[in-house]
Amino acid sequence: MPRPRKPASPFRYFNSSPEVIRLVVLMYVRFPLSPRNVEDLLFERGIDICHEIVRLWWNRFGPLFAGEVRRQRVSHMRGLRNWRWHLDEMYVKLNGKMVYLWRAVDHEGEILESYVTQTRDKKAALAFMKRALKHHGAPEAITTNGLRSYGAAPSELGAREKQEVGRCANNRVENSHLPFRRRERAMLRFRQMRTLQKFASVHANVHNHFNHERHLVDRQTYK
Repeated sequence: MPRPRKPASPFRYFNSSPEVIRLVVLMYVRFPLSPRNVEDLLFERGIDICHEIVRLWWNRFGPLFAGEVRRQRVSHMRGLRNWRWHLDEMYVKLNGKMVYLWRAVDHEGEILESYVTQTRDKKAALAFMKRALKHHGAPEAITTNGLRSYGAAPSELGAREKQEVGRCANNRVENSHLPFRRRERAMLRFRQMRTLQKFASVHANVHNHFNHERHLVDRQTYK
């Protein structure tokens, strides 16, 4: 009986080691650095690469590394009790036009889902909530702002009784926009919705990987 073939390594066509590639991608995504900044920092450490290589590696391996982080966290977070979500949307300028980046954050500051749409109506809110529920399961409570789309979408999903609306209750997710805003300014904005969606998803998972803010984690989860 033939042995099952091992999956081919995604790094097989690259001369650099996987550790260096992972370091480059995590530095570029996590910190507000340009590709040339990453090139200079690595050159000081004896690693000579071009800034275009930084761009190529994050496009190719960013989703791969983010998927590894996401799979590890999703399996753990599904079993949490008293899981609360905070939903909000933010404006992002795309070639002079405004699009909306919907984001879901849990009660401990972990970014769960990022979704880009051209509108913020009921259809967009429903697609965003279905995506979040599919990937992460159902929470105990969902905190939103007063946008009417948030009132219509949970009704169709049968989660109207879980929704909570408060003036300052959604500060957790509004504060979580700040790291993405800093990264957006360093990238000199985005030009395509596909690129924005890709980078927002990768940035969210990498940010969670480095998020060690102990004061945001309750005792049971920490133990």
